[in-house]
Amino acid sequence: MHAYALGDLDDFFWPRTRWLGLSVDGRLAQVALVYDEPDPPVLLALAEEPEHEMADLLVAATDRLPSTLYAHLTPSLLAGLRPVFLAVTEPVAHQKLGLVRPELLDDNDREAVDPLGPAELEEVERFYARAYPGTWFQARMLETGRYVGIRRADELVCVAGVHVWSPTWRVATLGNVATLPEARGTGLATAACARLCRMLLADGIDTISLNVRADNDAAIRAYEKLGFAHAADYVEVVLTSR
Repeated sequence: MHAYALGDLDDFFWPRTRWLGLSVDGRLAQVALVYDEPDPPVLLALAEEPEHEMADLLVAATDRLPSTLYAHLTPSLLAGLRPVFLAVTEPVAHQKLGLVRPELLDDNDREAVDPLGPAELEEVERFYARAYPGTWFQARMLETGRYVGIRRADELVCVAGVHVWSPTWRVATLGNVATLPEARGTGLATAACARLCRMLLADGIDTISLNVRADNDAAIRAYEKLGFAHAADYVEVVLTSR
C-alpha cells in the first residue's frame, strides 16, 4: 500500500517531497506525502487504522498544503475532509495491486523487449502522445533505466515503465504502461510488464506495486495473470482548500 511513499525516500525522488506526520502517544501514527513535481501536486494519504486520524492530520495541516491537490485517499477520508477541502472532481475508485506470485512472470515474458533510456526520449514522448496522452511522464524517469518497449517495424507500439524505483528501499511501482490503439488486445503490455518485473526482481526489489482503476477489468485480469493481487482500495480526486 505504501510503495510510492517508501520509494520516494530514495535520493532520486526525495528533493520533490514534503512529509506530514501525526504523533499519537509518542508514536508516528499516520504519514502523508506531498509530491511537488506535478501540477497540481500529488497528495498521498493512505490511512492506517484508525483511519479518522489521517483526516485529523490533513485538517490540522491545511495551511501547510497546496491550495489544490491531486489526492490519493483512503475512501473513508472524504467525509472528514469536507469542512476544509472541496472535491472539484468526482472521486474515481482505484485499486493497489502487489506482485505475490512472481513465478507466473516467466510464462508471459514472450516478446522481444528493448530497454529505453534518455537517448530514446523523443521517441517515447511521441509514443505517449498517441497511446496515452493523459499520462504523467517526466523525462527524467528514463534515467532509471527501467523503461522497456516493444517495437513493430522499428516503431514503438508498447511501453512499460516505473513511477518509483528504489533498490535502496527494495520497492518499485509500475507506471506509464500503454499500447498503441491499433496494437491493443494482443498481449503486448502483459509481455512488457513481465520483462520489466523480472528486471526489477533482479535489482533486488522485493515489493512491486501498481495502481489501476477499479473499473478497468481487462487491465486487472492482465495483472492477475502476471501474479499481482489486490492490496488496497483508494480514490483519486482533485481537492481544493475552502
